[in-house]
Amino acid sequence: MQTEIQTEAQFPQIATLVPHAAPMLLLDRVVNADADKLCAEVAIADNSLFQTGTGVGAWVGIEYMAQAIAAWAGYHAQQRGEAVKIGFLLGSRRYDANVPYFATGSTLHVEVEKLLQADNGLGSFACSIKDASSQQQLAQATISVFQPHDASEFLQEGNQ
Repeated sequence: MQTEIQTEAQFPQIATLVPHAAPMLLLDRVVNADADKLCAEVAIADNSLFQTGTGVGAWVGIEYMAQAIAAWAGYHAQQRGEAVKIGFLLGSRRYDANVPYFATGSTLHVEVEKLLQADNGLGSFACSIKDASSQQQLAQATISVFQPHDASEFLQEGNQ
């Protein structure tokens, strides 16, 4: 069975998929997605959040990956006619950055692929960040996430 991949013109604005507000919405747009994968794009500019002058520290890559996972979840929620929900980054395994920073002027492709999605809201994704021009891999990790069925109830339970 072949999975249809949509083009970027068919995707909603990233702000409608990721439950973050500016300035913490770090991704620019979705490039493609299917049932198990999503590729988002971010341009590293002089005014990018966490800009150091030479670029954005590679440590921010974990947040780029987490937001791409959120975009994947938000995209699929919208496809089902559901509201976009918040999720939580639980951790990462083997975050490996091949560069100390993402260079100003570069465009990154943040790719995520679902490895596991359990009914209880736990998920695991293989993630990578590549230079959009050269396709050189700049960072990779496996990211664990949790999306509760009812975030308000979950957060209330944590305050008791």
